[in-house]
Parts: sequence; C-alpha cells; structure tokens
Amino acid sequence: MAKFVTAAEAVAAIKDGDTLGISGFVGCVHPEEVSATIQKSFLETGHPAGLTIVYAAGQGDGKERGLNHFGEEGLVSKIIGGHYGLTPRIQKLALENKCAAYNFPQGVISHLFRDIAARKPGVITHVGLKTFVDPRNEGGKLNEKAKEDDPVQLIEINGEEKLLYKSLPINVGLIRATFADTKGNLSFQHEALYAEAVSIAQAAKASGGIVIVQVEDVVEYGNLDTRFVKIPGIYVDYVVKADKANHLQTNGQFYNPAYSGEIRVPVDAIPPMGMTERKIMARRAAMELVPNSVVNLGIGVPEGVATVAAEEGLGDQLCLTAEGGTVGGIPMGGGDFGAATNPDCILDQPYQFDFYDGGNLDLACLGLAEMDEKGNINVSKFGPKIAGCGGFINITQNAKKVVYCGTFTAGGLKVAVQDGKLVIVQEGKKDKLVKAVEQVTFSGEYAQSVGQPVLYVTERAVFKLTPEGVELTEVAPGIDIEKDILAHMGFKPIIKDVKLMDERLFREEKMGLTL
Repeated sequence: MAKFVTAAEAVAAIKDGDTLGISGFVGCVHPEEVSATIQKSFLETGHPAGLTIVYAAGQGDGKERGLNHFGEEGLVSKIIGGHYGLTPRIQKLALENKCAAYNFPQGVISHLFRDIAARKPGVITHVGLKTFVDPRNEGGKLNEKAKEDDPVQLIEINGEEKLLYKSLPINVGLIRATFADTKGNLSFQHEALYAEAVSIAQAAKASGGIVIVQVEDVVEYGNLDTRFVKIPGIYVDYVVKADKANHLQTNGQFYNPAYSGEIRVPVDAIPPMGMTERKIMARRAAMELVPNSVVNLGIGVPEGVATVAAEEGLGDQLCLTAEGGTVGGIPMGGGDFGAATNPDCILDQPYQFDFYDGGNLDLACLGLAEMDEKGNINVSKFGPKIAGCGGFINITQNAKKVVYCGTFTAGGLKVAVQDGKLVIVQEGKKDKLVKAVEQVTFSGEYAQSVGQPVLYVTERAVFKLTPEGVELTEVAPGIDIEKDILAHMGFKPIIKDVKLMDERLFREEKMGLTL
C-alpha cells in the first residue's frame, strides 16, 4: 500500500548510490518538490549522495528548477540524460569532470525505461548509428569519467548494424501525477504531458526499487474515474502532496486546461510573419510539405513553417506533433515548450518515439546550427557548451524527409529584401558551414545509406545531400555565388545546375502555395 508522506520523509527512503529514473519534459510533469527536497537534504546532511540520474527529456528552466537541483558536487556520480541545455548546473558538473556524464537520444532513453521494466538486456535500435553516440565515435561520453564504462555497444543482427543501449537497475522512480486516491491510484488529468511515468514506475518495480510520486492533491478511493487512472496504486510506494508553487503545469503557466485537453479554446488567426530571413526560410521549407503531412518542427526558424502554412491556407493539411507526446493542436514554445494548445491526443513519450522511429513523420524541419561538407549537422556541442541531442537524432534519422533551416552565417547578420532580391546588409561574424562539425548529431553518411532526402535551407541558398556530397541547388536572386556563398564556407559544394530560389519567397504577398 502506498504511504502518504512529506517530501522529506520520501527522500529519506533514497539511499546513497541509488539510481534514479526521473520523469519530465522541460517544466511538464517534473516532480519539482521532491527534486528540491533531495537537494536540501544533501546540503544539510550529506545524503543521499553518489546518485546516478537517468532522464529522457531536458527538465529545467535554464536556472534553478528541475534537474538543476541535482547540480551539487557529490550528490550525483553519474548522469545519463537526453538533453543538458536547460540544466546549466548539472552541465557544469559534466564539464568539470565532477561526475561521469553521457548523452543519449531522448527516445532511446524513454524506451530504455520500458525495456528495463520488462527485464530486457537493453534497447536494440538503429537510432544513433554514425552519430556521436555510436561507440566507434564518442559513445555518447561527455567527459573523462564517462570513459570508465561503455553503456553503448555496436552489435550485428541479421547482417545489420545496431546499437545496444544497456539496461541498468532503477532503484527509485521519481514521477508526478495530478491526483492520487487513498489506495495510490494516479490520474493525470491536469498534466500537459505524461512523459514516461508509467515506464519509470514499472522499471523501478522490476528492479526491486521504490516509486515516489508527487501529486497536486489526494482524494478518497473511489473518487477517480477509472478512465483517468494511468498508474495503479500497486506501482506506488510513497505519495507526496506538493505545495502549489512546486506543481506548475509548465514553466510558464500554473494551469491551462487547454494544454491538458480538458477544454478547447478558440485560437485567433495567426498573424503573418514579417518579410525577414526567417520567413524566407520558413516559406522554402513549407514548399516541401505534402498533403495531410505529419510534421515535427524544431524550435526557432522551423516554427515559422506552421505560421506560413496558416497564412497560405494550408493549416488544416498539417498535423503538428511534438516528441513529448502531443499530436495535433498548436505546439507551444518558451516556458510552455512541450505542451500544445488543443491537442487531439496526448501519448506516453515512449509511444510517440515508436511512431517516429517507425518512419511515420512525413517531414521534420529542424535547426541548422553547424553543417559540414559531408552533410553532417551539429546541434549538441559547441566548445564548452553541452546542449545535448534531445529528440533530434530519433526525429532526423527516421523522418521521410528532413529540412534543416538556419541562416548562412551567425552573429550580427542583417539582410533586406528589395525589389524581389535579397540584399546582405551586414554579414554575420561566424560561418556555419564548416569543413567538419565539432560533433555529429546528424550523420549525412547514415542518411545516404537509407536513401533519406535531406535539404539545407538558408536565406540565400539551398543545398541538398547527394551521393557525391553536398550540392548547391538554389541561390536567392541578388546573391553572388562567389562573394556571398563560397567566400563564407569552409568547403566547396558541388556546383552543377544552380537555379534561382522561387521569386515568390521574396515578395510581401502570399505565395499561393498548394499541396
């Protein structure tokens, strides 16, 4: 039977050296009060110490919340995570070699919890081949201490290369729900996502461990509609009723019922984007859409694809999805990232990644941070900064088509559109198309091996990946290839038949796009 305790009493059940599986997605469904109490206990008593933390999605606000509570030297001895960008405090531990740190694809870790629950040897998948998580490259290891272990193994099955991400025991599952009844049954009706809470709870039980759940409130047994119960009380050991300040629905909002699918709200018409480099790239990417597209859009420039589609009257022909589990609706950004307004469905995160890994995304539009002559993309590591791959590898290796969008240079770039032509007013200080990327988050070689179409869209040029290499295929009107393109690249692309980018991309009026 579940015990109803304070956060401090629940944390007292965590032993030094335990491995914790922690649910959450940015600010959604993370057990904030329990995490903060673990930090408080360690600072006051020195316990628990030497923990291993395992998590799929980044969980934090870029400052103190979420997994940042674990950023105390000695509290953590090992990190296996999908993303580090929102957690500067644990990123610092990794960079200073204060603990062993690994970065694996978000979808792989969500599946790993599920496979631990079934006592399988680990996740066997193609996801990560030829990228930095492949043991022939870096094996997902972020520092020297991580080199003491090899949690990823290259294997062969039926003549095909696969990666085995090895299982490990989960001693403590840390999850969050909305309500618990007095028998420990859990419902999620106010949550924007479910993440991998079910799989983490099952993994802990399969490992002989305990499950600690943070809830908004406790109700009498029989008051929860069975249809809303996602986790039965037989999985639960400790229930902590949280302070409201530690149970926000997202980092940006205390509670929005349109995020949890309890209501549907009218959505005002999305205002059209101004004529900027972002709109040029979003328009060009939108030209790759097909009727009834199932799409994943990355943060930043790719988000503009939805805006362009709405402006062109194509919004009803898109189904936007997000890796956290939302299908349909309007994915949110900023502090609400991970949630969607008016979602058609919210899936458990492992099942969303099953859909992605199965090749069901028609199009993925993601950011172009750094690209090289082999068509590789880096979004995960830049000098002393570890962002991590998040869901990027799962999404990009499995979508039917990938379009990368980003400005040609960075750091002060200013452009203008005059008379249907692109003018470089001020060039950026940093070239983004380099000889070799610092870390391979997307492998051009792997894309070629599976015949995946890949485009690289910038405001002044479009490239495609071919068996011979990266080919320049389109140039914006008004752009000089030698002066404005080749002079700002670390390699020379293949140049055969270069066309002008569609002139409609550079005009204020609607393009008249059809699918």
